[in-house]
Amino acid sequence: MEREQLDILAFGAHPDDVEIGMGGTIAKYAKQGYRIGICDLTLAEMSSNGTVERRQKEAQKAAELLGVAARINLHLPDRGLYKTEEAIRCIAAVIRQYRPRVIFAPYWVDRHPDHGNCAFLVEEAMFSAGIRRYEAGGLPAHRVLSLYYYMINSYERPHFVVDISHTMETKLASLRAYASQFQKTAQSVDTPLTNGYIETVESRERLWGKQVGVLFAEGFMTKQPLVISNDLLGEKQ
Repeated sequence: MEREQLDILAFGAHPDDVEIGMGGTIAKYAKQGYRIGICDLTLAEMSSNGTVERRQKEAQKAAELLGVAARINLHLPDRGLYKTEEAIRCIAAVIRQYRPRVIFAPYWVDRHPDHGNCAFLVEEAMFSAGIRRYEAGGLPAHRVLSLYYYMINSYERPHFVVDISHTMETKLASLRAYASQFQKTAQSVDTPLTNGYIETVESRERLWGKQVGVLFAEGFMTKQPLVISNDLLGEKQ
């Protein structure tokens, strides 16, 4: 397992959550040289389509397309993401191991309960990871600078957006890597994911981009105010 410090660590309940919500942002910052990790809490073993083995291969392919430095899976139970000390300690240990500057988690308002529960678990773990006397993996405490939330199935007005006009195609490629989830076949079970889901995500990102004058953007939520320093007026013309 990769052990070097990460700049960004994005958590998801299932493999493909992070790609849906912020694949373009990951690709953008990876191209700029930042080290980014994805931590999936579960193997998505309860999914209607595909197998755990195939999903893991798809997740690895998606990570390679996005330029991810480390992909971790905590093997927590799918549809069993509850606020337990075991789960919190497990996530806190990952935060301490990779010492990210910024963390992302799913937006807590979502039709899938696992996504909201993932957000709550990450919040708890991030706080605990910064406490010196809290035991997690025998690793020293680490305080994260910021926690932001990406949207999976939500269409709320975002608190801020990231321009992904130049990495939207990479995001779409990372989603298509999950053929078992998004590609309808004669053998697949009909789910929201197999009925134009990728096209819907593309339309959402196009809408958010249009609102700020770019082709595509990903939207994020935050519980704390954003700090504007030297870039209040944007680039000087």
